[in-house]
Amino acid sequence: MTDEILTLPEVAQPLKVAEKTVCTMTQKREPPAFKVGGQWRFRRMALDAWIDAKTRRAAGEEEST
Repeated sequence: MTDEILTLPEVAQPLKVAEKTVCTMTQKREPPAFKVGGQWRFRRMALDAWIDAKTRRAAGEEEST
């Protein structure tokens, strides 16, 4: 399996947020990303792992409430 590289718009769409929101989050090091030619790029596997971790953390917070 290859680790697909995604662009900012390709990440924003499934997250249902604006591209600017993803850019702001990325500047804070979430989700994991890197720049190529001044533009943000995201590894699909790293993004999926980040989403899974956020989901587990949110589920844990709901259970403790």
